Amino acid sequence: MRIYISADMEGVTGLVDADDVQPGGRDYERGRLMMAEDVNAAVEAAFAAGATEVTVNDAHGPMRNLLPEALHPEVRLVRGRPKQMGMLAGLTPEHAAMVCVGYHSRAGELGVLSHSFMGHEIEDMWLDGRPVGEIGLAHATAAAIGVPVVALTGDDRACAEMADWDASVATAPVKYARDRFAAELRPAGEARAEIRRAVAAGLAGPRGAAPRAAAPQAAAAPSVLSVRWQSASVASTLLGIPGVTATDPRTVQARGALPGLYRQFGVWMRVASSLTNQPPYC
Repeated sequence: MRIYISADMEGVTGLVDADDVQPGGRDYERGRLMMAEDVNAAVEAAFAAGATEVTVNDAHGPMRNLLPEALHPEVRLVRGRPKQMGMLAGLTPEHAAMVCVGYHSRAGELGVLSHSFMGHEIEDMWLDGRPVGEIGLAHATAAAIGVPVVALTGDDRACAEMADWDASVATAPVKYARDRFAAELRPAGEARAEIRRAVAAGLAGPRGAAPRAAAPQAAAAPSVLSVRWQSASVASTLLGIPGVTATDPRTVQARGALPGLYRQFGVWMRVASSLTNQPPYC
């Protein structure tokens, strides 16, 4: 049984501020070790549940946060960028299940370090008319690839967002949002025990059986992804990409099948990054 873990950082145990999660921040070095501990808790639970291989994708910011020597010695780590599938790089139909570690709520929600992919620059996103952030888009894309998301860890708002998207996913709240840069923290040992519990429950499934990859949904009707940018300049520039249309001066959309649409969104973000210089958490 091959298991895939997408590891973000904002939803990691103990972390609440940009200084915890951005390279150069005064507490970043501590934060990356906390990230490794959360990932290791999920990895340990996966192996205990019968995994024969665990792939971890470093999915946060520069995607070089996880130190290989700090991880479980049997982990296969996908590290660095650019990666064509970004937060889902390395995910294939051969994986039996996907686990999201350290995820956060979408832009506009009052969760710890909440945003959608690009901090201030992306104001809102919709998938087929439904508000979406990193959690929903990752879940939908994994389903299109044929891999079920079985567990998610993060703050309570991220867990609630996942429950709204798919109530069957096991969640582990490692902290409770009090504002965008404040939280009530669970003791680290307790939080990691909760991560192990959620991953074990997710991999056991509702009938105690290991999950099997869902049938790919790529043959279904194409999805529509819409993004409202803070900058009209970004929206205007993206109109140069075939298939991208505008619904207002700051909102663009495209129609296509996942996971291809997810990959195209990665191109949109690279264009936006070349045009802007906004701090992620302003």
